[in-house]
Amino acid sequence: MRSAVHNLEESRIREVANAGIGRSDVLPFWFGESDEGTPDVVREAAIASLQRGETFYTHNLGLPELRQAVAEYASALHGPVAADRIAITSGGVSALMLAVEALVEPADEVVVVTPVWPNLVAQPRIMGGRVREVPLQPVASGPERGAWALDMQRLLDAVTPATRLLVVNAPNNPTGWTLTADEQRTILAHCRRTGTWILADEVYERLYYLPTARGCAPSFLDVAEPEDRLVVAHSFSKSFLMTGWRLGWMVMPASITHDMGKLIEFNTSCTSVFTQRAGLAALEHADEITPRLVAHLKTCRDTLVPLLQAVPGVRVSAAHGGMYAFFQLEGHADCLATAKRLVVEAGLGLAPGSAFAPEAGGWLRWCFASRDTSRLGEGVARLRGWLGV
Repeated sequence: MRSAVHNLEESRIREVANAGIGRSDVLPFWFGESDEGTPDVVREAAIASLQRGETFYTHNLGLPELRQAVAEYASALHGPVAADRIAITSGGVSALMLAVEALVEPADEVVVVTPVWPNLVAQPRIMGGRVREVPLQPVASGPERGAWALDMQRLLDAVTPATRLLVVNAPNNPTGWTLTADEQRTILAHCRRTGTWILADEVYERLYYLPTARGCAPSFLDVAEPEDRLVVAHSFSKSFLMTGWRLGWMVMPASITHDMGKLIEFNTSCTSVFTQRAGLAALEHADEITPRLVAHLKTCRDTLVPLLQAVPGVRVSAAHGGMYAFFQLEGHADCLATAKRLVVEAGLGLAPGSAFAPEAGGWLRWCFASRDTSRLGEGVARLRGWLGV
């Protein structure tokens, strides 16, 4: 076994969740998914595909009609995106891994903005990359107390001509931090000067709660040219309630699309046709599915965050994007131990901040994507009871 694989750290989120397996009394808010099922119209499209017998291999890059639909969807949000820049992948995580496999050589330097979903740090290490982390900083005071912010100069100083790849996830899991369009322009201009590729994980772009004309967070696609050294990873999971379907896509310069298709062949060959038919249905009904979901998630956020802010010792801010409340619990620096205790002693399942970066120790992530907002209130009541406040 390669040492890069053998030395991978197991998921601390799973470690906490395993402590609650088989317990019906636990309220689980640890994973990044809604407890609402996939819309009927999407499921029916997959069923119809299976009934037609669409159970064979398809193009490595995806069904042409789905690649075109994704291109039109992205173009409506960000300006022209051609279908020859699109690859359909077996989930957003596959898109991210493919990008890293395509771009990172052993010993290449990779800069990652953290805290972040642990896969984004692990993937370059699997390929033998040397990862440098640039941490966000929690805001200590003012109306944004508990939010996280980027020290732009620190990031620019970290990205040099020796940096092969910069990995940025915004809206961010777990903090909810987002980039502005001006910040994206600054980062892109700097990476053009250094010759650095950008891998932008934008799977939460539609789960955005600030006013915007297009109904999404700022994207690097808004400011980049088609042949910029930019790969944007997306997923049907979050915006279309399709986590278990394992369907994603990536946007890249057309000059590397053919090679990416070869790489897909040696990873998964292709994404199943019936899953892609479900993706087509999701895009056809995006104006029905996503705005309703986002409005509900905003209600969930606005239900949970004030309740947490009222708990003594909690430091939290309403996230601008994503589906998480990321909060600090004073006096509980060992967040992994705290999360395990909450499962066992309070029946409350949260993710430990240390799963996302060392600087997030003492923080906990709460996924607020719940069909029934009363579950959020019950969860806070359990936290209060455990704290004795």
